[in-house]
Amino acid sequence: MADKIPTEQWAQVLEKTGGKVQYKKIPVQKPGPDEVLINVKYSGVCHTDLHAVNGDWPLDTKLPLVGGHEGAGVVVALGSLVEDIQIGDYAGIKWINSSCLQCSFCQQADEPLCAKAQMSGYTVDGTFQQYAIAKAAHVARIPKDCDLEAIAPVLCAGITVYKGLRESGIRAGETVAIVGAGGGLGSLACQYAKAMGLEIIAIDGGADKKEMTAKLGARAFVDFATSKDLVSDVKAATEDGLGPHAAILVAVNEKPFQQAAEYVRPRGTVVAIGMPANAYLRAPVFESVVKMITIKGSYVGNRRDTAEAIEFFRRGLIKAPYKSCGLSELQSIYDMMQEGNIAGRYVLDTSK
Repeated sequence: MADKIPTEQWAQVLEKTGGKVQYKKIPVQKPGPDEVLINVKYSGVCHTDLHAVNGDWPLDTKLPLVGGHEGAGVVVALGSLVEDIQIGDYAGIKWINSSCLQCSFCQQADEPLCAKAQMSGYTVDGTFQQYAIAKAAHVARIPKDCDLEAIAPVLCAGITVYKGLRESGIRAGETVAIVGAGGGLGSLACQYAKAMGLEIIAIDGGADKKEMTAKLGARAFVDFATSKDLVSDVKAATEDGLGPHAAILVAVNEKPFQQAAEYVRPRGTVVAIGMPANAYLRAPVFESVVKMITIKGSYVGNRRDTAEAIEFFRRGLIKAPYKSCGLSELQSIYDMMQEGNIAGRYVLDTSK
């Protein structure tokens, strides 16, 4: 164990589902044999964290709970069996905190689907604390030339959209429609799509979103708020008029999930990433069959996806816009989220 690890730390703790988080001191845990202890320097705040607070999903949370799953920091202690990461290394704690590594899903690199997977800030304590435990096999390896504050949102949002683009099977030079392109996930999806050599049709509402997505590399923009025939407009935005090869859905409402199968081209793929409350995927059966459309969901990335998504960031190709604030201010961020008044993404500095 390192000499300078304190016995207590500041953390944001949820005692009761639906309640307020409490900023208070809690003990610093010691890592088990296959775990590491990370001094979390920065942690992003994801909307999933608010879902955990409110109990919105059909999955029980740990209580009391330290939330958070976008933590970037420095390894300060190792379990006795850990050999492939060293004290002083940069590391990230992401949504998947651990998995069994033995089941059929883990063996085929689908560890997010493992029945025994543990989720940071949901089923195990997460990153809204100064020192957090994680399984060594699952921590993200972060190169030393990366900015820990700037990379924090990539550990969830970035990996998630990169995974969705990979799941689409799209190739460089092909066209992807990104629905919700002007939002937090969408803006990162545009950047990853550009870095992967894809042509981008951005779908969102408003002149500000059009301007922003153009700067991020979108070749065309379709405004869902003003379009009289969105399906036709999206198809027309492709060079041959057949529609995009894939649609990536990161929107926060249900309607876009009902339209995508109509505008992707034959053999096109619709990938659902966003999870609007109580929403359903629907598609015309005849058109889906005769066009041989693929409709699929995409969950968070595996360890390889994580490494690849981080490498795009390291090369300077991905920049997640964010605002900085102190760990002590988390409840005010949740309040803004709850009221729908939040703009952009927040990254917490655990020293404040």
